[in-house]
Parts: sequence; structure tokens; C-alpha cells
Amino acid sequence: MKRFMLASAAAFAVGLLPVAGHAAGTIKIGVVMPYSGQFADLAKQMDNGIKIYMQQHGDMVAGKKIEIIRKDVGGINPPTAKRLAQELVVRDHVDILAGWLLTPNAIAGCGVSAEAKKFMVIMNAATSIITDKSPYCTRTSFTLPMITVTLGQWAAKNGIKNDYTMTSDYAPGHDAEQGFIHGFTSDGGKILGSVRMAVANPDFSAYVQRAHDLNPQSIFVFIPGGSQPAAFGKALAERGMGATKIRVMGTQELADDSAIKSMGNDAIGILTAGNYNYNHETAMNKKFVAAYRKIAGGENPNFGAVGGYDGMHLIYAALQKTKGKTDAESLIAAAKGMKWESPRGPMMIDPKTRDVVQTIYISKVEKKGGKLVNVVIDNIPNVHDPVHAGKMK
Repeated sequence: MKRFMLASAAAFAVGLLPVAGHAAGTIKIGVVMPYSGQFADLAKQMDNGIKIYMQQHGDMVAGKKIEIIRKDVGGINPPTAKRLAQELVVRDHVDILAGWLLTPNAIAGCGVSAEAKKFMVIMNAATSIITDKSPYCTRTSFTLPMITVTLGQWAAKNGIKNDYTMTSDYAPGHDAEQGFIHGFTSDGGKILGSVRMAVANPDFSAYVQRAHDLNPQSIFVFIPGGSQPAAFGKALAERGMGATKIRVMGTQELADDSAIKSMGNDAIGILTAGNYNYNHETAMNKKFVAAYRKIAGGENPNFGAVGGYDGMHLIYAALQKTKGKTDAESLIAAAKGMKWESPRGPMMIDPKTRDVVQTIYISKVEKKGGKLVNVVIDNIPNVHDPVHAGKMK
């Protein structure tokens, strides 16, 4: 039995070795995302971004046809994410791994990327350490410290003196919390207290009550997208702590279209920092928004959609640069230092860290023409991940 298990393990390891030329005229991209479950709406946004890019630019690059193979991981499930990535490499013979909505799953995928030597593009997962897990991994979304350090600094410079932080208790939440505290306190702000909340939390009443008792000038919040932002907004409103009475700040998930629609007028005044706002006034973004609304039945795109769109742009541009070569060394070399104009604005892949460099937008929820909208009130260009830049320990 032991001999059989060792033989099986050896065979599987051999299966993860790079596969040469499965089909000379086709480049296969394996996309792993939670197409079902709590995070399905954001996965749909990312997938629509992928589809729009391919609609606009075709399915041929460097004389080769692009084929997308989708795998549903269902939610936060690293073992399943790893298994799906292994299946994509061994059974489907993909050339590139992509997607990766959630940090724990992306870290699992990076292990496969490193072992199998596959180029991997993270289109959303935002914990800083992910790109360190594979030398063939890059990112077209953002890192949470990139956004939260920027927001903390902006808040301290714009009259907010003290804050209470409320973040989900997993790696992205820890990144978000530490980033905000670093940015806020480095510019003179004071943290009155912090709480970490269960990731799959349906009721924020007890957590909000703690903040209410301390009476802070502001609250910084990081929670996953989906149903949670609306539940959090409801808990604030029930305790008379809506964003018109206390400064509520967070990452862009907190004031996503679906979230503020659920919150109603309780969302007015929420401040967020993010890498994309669909109201961005450029011809390219207007074209992107129109295409998104068409494919999504009138819905607006969010950061997930632009992450998928730009992820495909990076893959296409890297393949053009390598003239269709798909080995990981060639593709990651092509990606390093890549610059382009995105619907979100100018962006670049840092040649040293393989992480994204971009503008961060500060937005405020306002009511205009009877509708709740995120209005950009400030922007900070050329932001690098502060962890990789050595600005955070």
C-alpha cells in the first residue's frame, strides 16, 4: 500500500511538470473563481470583464486562438482551489492560470504556478504576500494596503482625528486593518480601538454597539463584498450611526452599487478608497461601461470587472511580446514593466515586485437625480503597494 502511494505521488508530481505544445494553434487559460456561493456576484463581474475584453479584441493573439476553461471553486476553499489548478495543468494542459477572486485560493494556486512553472494572473485577490508565493505570478487588481494606507493618510490630512477599525478576521482583513492604521497614525490620527469580525458574519449588531459606546469621530470598515455591506449599513442605521452622523470609511466593496442600493439613504456620506469608479470620465471608460451594461442587463461594472478586463489585456500584451511563447519565464519577463491605459486610468506592472501600480480614487456616496452614486472627490496617482515598497513592516 505504501509503495502504491509513493508511486502515485511521484506520478502526480511528474504530471505537474511543464507540458510542451498540447495544441500548437491554441493557448489555454484556466480561470478559477467562485462562480457559485457568497461571492458569485463579484465572480460574475470579473468574468464579464474577461468576456468584454475578448469581444473587443478577438480570440486570436500572435496567430494563436485563446481558449478559456472555467472552474468553480465555490467560495473560500484553498484545498479545492489547489486541486482545480492541478487539474487545469495536468488534465486540461492550460498554459496560463488566471482569475483568483479570494486570497486563500490565490495562495493555493500560486503553489501550483510555482511547481508547474505556469504564468499566473491575479485579477482580484488583494493580500500583499500573494505575488511572493510564485515567481511567475502577477496582479492586475490592487493590494489592500495600497488602498487602505492611502485612505488612512487622506483621512488624517482631511480633518479626521480619531477612528475605530472594524475588519473581517482573515488575511485580507488583517492587511486592510494594518494598512489603514499605519497610514492614519503616521499622519497624526489616533485609533480608539479595533475589532476583528467573523468572515461569514450575517449580523454586525454586537460589533457596531462596541463602536457606538466609544463614540469615535469615524469608523474604518473592511468586510467582504456580497451581502455583508448592506447588513453592516443596517446595523449602523439601527444604532443611529449612519454615515451622515459619523464618518464611515472603507474600501470600495463597502459602497459597491449593490451595497448602497440595499442600504438606501443610510449609505449617503460613506467614504471609500479604490482603484476604480465607473464614473471615471474618459472615452475608454465610457466605452467599457457601455459594453458592460449591455452584457450585464444594465448593471454597472465594479473593480472586479476592470480587474478581469485588465488581466486579459496583460495576458494578450505579454503573448504579443513573446510572439506566442507561453513558457512562464518568457511571459513573466514580458509582463514586468508593462504600461497601458485602462478604463480605470494609467497603470503599470512594477518590474521589481510584479505588482500593479495605479491611481487610487477617494469617493463619497451622494444622492444625485434621485440616485445614490459614488462621486470621486480626490485621486492619488502612481500608488505602489506599500508592503513591497518597504514602507510597512
